[in-house]
Amino acid sequence: MGYIEDLRSLVGNRPLILNSALVIFKNEKGEVLLVFRNDTNNWGLIGGYMELGETFEETVKREINEELNTSVNSLNLYGIFSGKEFFHEYPNGDKVFSVIALFETNSLNEAISVDHQEVSKYQFFNKNDLPNNMTKVTKLLLQIYFKE
Repeated sequence: MGYIEDLRSLVGNRPLILNSALVIFKNEKGEVLLVFRNDTNNWGLIGGYMELGETFEETVKREINEELNTSVNSLNLYGIFSGKEFFHEYPNGDKVFSVIALFETNSLNEAISVDHQEVSKYQFFNKNDLPNNMTKVTKLLLQIYFKE
């Protein structure tokens, strides 16, 4: 059992504050990479929650490896986001207030291959043609990101 599962066994579905790291990957056309998440059944950014002892950078690198079976050489911190806008309730009833470190990168080391456990597929999207079925947090972060 992992850290979050251990916490959930103690507190049930009650709201938790959890640290997470996400990454915006843009290809040479400026399109953003999104993954279709099996846990929420919608599109989202690559990333996830921290494990004990990890840095934000280690978290996002681990998630890139787990979800896409690839790695990155460089990450740039875009910003830290938190607050009531970053509340999420999962389909199973788990409630989370996320503290998110958002990174950006434009280089992957290997070809992408999804894990089919957390992620079923990936796709690049133009900022003017994003899918309607995105996680609330992804939608909010991309609105912030593309306004600048």
